[in-house]
Amino acid sequence: MWKEADFRRLWAGQTASQLGEHTALVVLPLFAVLTLDAGAGELGALRAVGQAPVLLLSLFAGAWVDGWRTRTVMVLTDAGRAVVLGAAAVAAGVFGWFGVPALFVVVCAVGALSVFFDVAYQASLVRLVARDQLVQGNSALEGSRSAAQTGGPALGGALVSLLSAPVAVASGAVCFALSFLSISRIRAAEALPERPERPERPELPERTVPLWRRIHGGLRFVVRNGVLRSVCLASAAFQLSFAAMLTVYLLYLPRELHLSGTVVGLALAATGPGALVGALLAARLPRRWGYGPVLVGAAVLGDGAYLCVPALRGSSAATVAALVAVGFVFGVGGQLVNVTVMAVRQAATPAGMQGRVAATITFVGMGLTPLGSLLGGWLAAGWGLRTSLLVTAAGMLLSPAVMAVSPLARLGRELPAPR
Repeated sequence: MWKEADFRRLWAGQTASQLGEHTALVVLPLFAVLTLDAGAGELGALRAVGQAPVLLLSLFAGAWVDGWRTRTVMVLTDAGRAVVLGAAAVAAGVFGWFGVPALFVVVCAVGALSVFFDVAYQASLVRLVARDQLVQGNSALEGSRSAAQTGGPALGGALVSLLSAPVAVASGAVCFALSFLSISRIRAAEALPERPERPERPELPERTVPLWRRIHGGLRFVVRNGVLRSVCLASAAFQLSFAAMLTVYLLYLPRELHLSGTVVGLALAATGPGALVGALLAARLPRRWGYGPVLVGAAVLGDGAYLCVPALRGSSAATVAALVAVGFVFGVGGQLVNVTVMAVRQAATPAGMQGRVAATITFVGMGLTPLGSLLGGWLAAGWGLRTSLLVTAAGMLLSPAVMAVSPLARLGRELPAPR
């Protein structure tokens, strides 16, 4: 009973945390523009500072989280983000003292703490639910994350428009405080992970191992495990191609199809409802059809949807409807892959390696996104928007191709065992 109640507390806390995180992603840039009169260069640098912790800290976060109780990590990071955003809201709204340099510090701090929270909540699920409940648990958590990705920006934009930017910043602090309260009530006792690299000395906790050795151990484990190595390669192929495609896509819609910013936002927002549907399907389909077929099929469906976009012409209602449908299908397939892959990854990873494996895969995948964005811009400038969109959308099929020739495609209705 405790584990069921603890999962609900984790789910509620993770939902509040994701809502706060995705609200802040919109609120803080708007705060810079509307309240601090930041220029385009400052805004671009602000976004880069917020994204940098994913690349700089993921591997360290994974190694560090594996040596601590995940509940402790989540509670501390929630408290830290609530304090940082609350202090920023008070300084700007009450005292009128806040500038762009201070906002850079806030964005960097929130981004860094979010890296640690995200790694910890992924590792915590394995310790709170039974092995055969991983898919259902991930379906619930990823469904909440998808809802937050859609609702967070909408909430942040509405608060900035209706109230003020400092009040909107304070709303993010409230979300993190609610997450803190929920996760702090988790009662399950978490044993510190032991050292999988040194089975002859299992009595030593993982955090006694030097940090660089823990990072190396995580990288080596992923490389040597066929299932996890395939997940890592498929993720890297997707992130590279998707970043390139999205760069072209955001140019193609307004310049080639002459669509307004509102319609572009609608097309992008359609992935949110699709992701909710995908999360629900992920709780059932793998057990019926097998994990391998669901992974490959969902990736082909979701990633292949964007191949339809280069054929669209004009800004008619039919074009808008087609774009919304493409976004919805991509959301369904993408979230079905996300939930299923996370369950496979967690099942194939020993408890003491969960943080490092999650961080390694995140690091490799997200590490290629800047290169993908540059590639998309280079193709758009040299090959034209329509051709570039077709090429980059076709490139997204590299991810299901990697899955199809890997051990992932051979997975049946049972999750893989840790090795």
